[in-house]
Amino acid sequence: MSQAVGPFANLDESALRALAPHGAVRSFPKNAVVVNEGDETDSLYILLSGRVKAFVSEADGREVVLSTVGVGDYFGELVLDGGPRSASIMTLEPCRFFVIPRSDIEGLLDRNPAFARHLIRMLIGKVRSLTQRVLDLALRDVYGRFAKFIEENAIERDGARVVPERLTQADIAARIGGSREMVSRIVKDLTAGGYISVDAKQITVHKRLPPHW
Repeated sequence: MSQAVGPFANLDESALRALAPHGAVRSFPKNAVVVNEGDETDSLYILLSGRVKAFVSEADGREVVLSTVGVGDYFGELVLDGGPRSASIMTLEPCRFFVIPRSDIEGLLDRNPAFARHLIRMLIGKVRSLTQRVLDLALRDVYGRFAKFIEENAIERDGARVVPERLTQADIAARIGGSREMVSRIVKDLTAGGYISVDAKQITVHKRLPPHW
């Protein structure tokens, strides 16, 4: 999921322009690809409104979602080494960004220690997250990853436990590193057993999921 709220969360556009004078505001509609994996990394994106996902994909269209990013957070930190983009970014809803070119990043790091510290913590967090993801893929089957996803994302709402984000089975498959067909079978069996229900793409958890499928 998204990182903790970043150092730009409470800054408006004028404050951001003061920090990065060559920055510009850009808007994208829902389901637009903002950057592509492999593109030149030439800028840092701060999310002013909306939400995006970071993902990697295969030529056959299969994808794995690495994280989601919300308002006040940013992506494109690999601009520091000038290497290619390591993942693609797609909007999950209409979004506005403040885009900082690479030429402004060094000065931003020098003048804004809070940003530099947050960037270091975020990179450390990504290393830990990717390490855990490798362990999950190696040691858990698809059902185990599905159950963990539900456990980590379900919240209490109006006396019920729900996954607040409305996701298709393909979305869930991309989040947990499985196939849509396998997720469909798991959801069907858990629904039949009264463990969960799905209404308008929202999952409600009625009782603790079984340890094995």
